[in-house]
Amino acid sequence: MVFTLLDGVIFLILTVTGLRRQIFEAIPAGVRHAVPVGIGMFIAFIGMQQAGIIVNEDTTLTAFVSFNVLGTNEFVTYAAGTVGGMLPALVALIGVLAIAVLSKKNVKGAILWGLLGSAILYYVLLAIAYGCNVAAAQAIFGDVQLSNPFNAFAAWGADSAGAVFYEGFDFSSYLGMEGHNGGTLAVILLTSALSLCMIDMFDTIGTLYGACSKGNLLDENGTPVRMEKMMLADAIATCTGAIAGTSTVTTFVESSSGVAAGGRTGFTSLVTGICFIIAMFLSPIAQLIPRCATATALIWVGVLMMSSVIKVNWEDAADAIVAFMTFMVMLLGYSISKGIGMGIIVYIIIKICTGKIREISVPTWIIGALFAATFILTN
Repeated sequence: MVFTLLDGVIFLILTVTGLRRQIFEAIPAGVRHAVPVGIGMFIAFIGMQQAGIIVNEDTTLTAFVSFNVLGTNEFVTYAAGTVGGMLPALVALIGVLAIAVLSKKNVKGAILWGLLGSAILYYVLLAIAYGCNVAAAQAIFGDVQLSNPFNAFAAWGADSAGAVFYEGFDFSSYLGMEGHNGGTLAVILLTSALSLCMIDMFDTIGTLYGACSKGNLLDENGTPVRMEKMMLADAIATCTGAIAGTSTVTTFVESSSGVAAGGRTGFTSLVTGICFIIAMFLSPIAQLIPRCATATALIWVGVLMMSSVIKVNWEDAADAIVAFMTFMVMLLGYSISKGIGMGIIVYIIIKICTGKIREISVPTWIIGALFAATFILTN
């Protein structure tokens, strides 16, 4: 929480002084064009993992789920609170196809209807499996319970709220260990702050650009409109989250689903916020929506954001490699910020090797150096 608070304070300073906008403008065009594509592939990949369409495999790390009904694959499995097998993957795939059909027919709220329809289909198929005495289905229904949401508020008030001030700055346990001193603490603080700031800052910048580009919310220079206000809201939210004792409150890539559905004004955010407040008291009911149903929205947004790939100049080898490394590292490296960082570093190297070093701006040099330091000094 201390690092999150410091992260928010730094972002607040960078935003108020206008430096954060300059950082955004220092990102090369090739990287910017690749960001929406990378984010689309990234969130679609998350959705496919969430639905069990893409599963872990020992040799290839990832694999497509098997629908072989003649083999040993089970229709539904349940272990450690996670639903697996063919059922969630099948529901998600049908849900995505339903969203595509509804979108093609210009049905308003296609993503929402696809999500809700997937949830209904999930429980219908689960009920059939229950009736067929499938043990996993019976276990899933057996674990459904509605708890009192106010219990979570009580625990939060007692254990998390404000803890950053009365516990976070106490480093006595670290300094009390053999070999630890003020110097090692300073190194840890510096490297950890660098890693967190770079990740959070460029995750936010990448997400904002990706969502705004899909919502036609970029100005003539390719910069998100009212960017300073969005950045300021993000910085304040980060600080507030640390004080409240939660993980970083920031711009989430899943927001692109709302933008893709047509929500592109401040009023959309206001309504979404009100819905979240209500959902806090309805969390036990909200938890009944299966992950494979919400995954349909993520996968569909990935489909929509792939359209930005045409902005990349694939005929230019320099632009092509910068864009390719950006969105491939985002996808397979599981990080938006690392994808942006790799793209910037590759951009600098290409410019140096092709004799165009003067085209690299000073801010781009600085950002590239910070990313290089982040890759070298942190995990």
